[in-house]
Amino acid sequence: MTASAAQIPSFNLDNVVAEIATALVPFKKSDIEITAATDIARDLNMDSLAVMDLLMELEDKFDVSIPLNMVPEIATVGQLAQTVIDSKKGA
Repeated sequence: MTASAAQIPSFNLDNVVAEIATALVPFKKSDIEITAATDIARDLNMDSLAVMDLLMELEDKFDVSIPLNMVPEIATVGQLAQTVIDSKKGA
C-alpha cells in the first residue's frame, strides 16, 4: 500500500499525479508512461468499471469523496489529480 494523503509530504499536483500513476499500474495495458497529460480512457484503454474501481481506490487513499457528476469531466490524470486536491480542500 502506498502513502495515505496525510503521509504525502506536500499535497500538490505533482505528488498527487505520482500517487495516481502508482495506483494506475495495475490498470496499464502497455508500457506508456503515466503523466499529468495521460488521457485515462484513450491512452490507458480503461473502461467505465475500471475507472470506478480507480476512483474508489483514490477516495480511500486520499480520504476524499469525488462527486459522480464530476467524473465525465475528468479526462486526464492531471484533471483527476486536480479533482482530488479540490475535493480535499473542500473536506
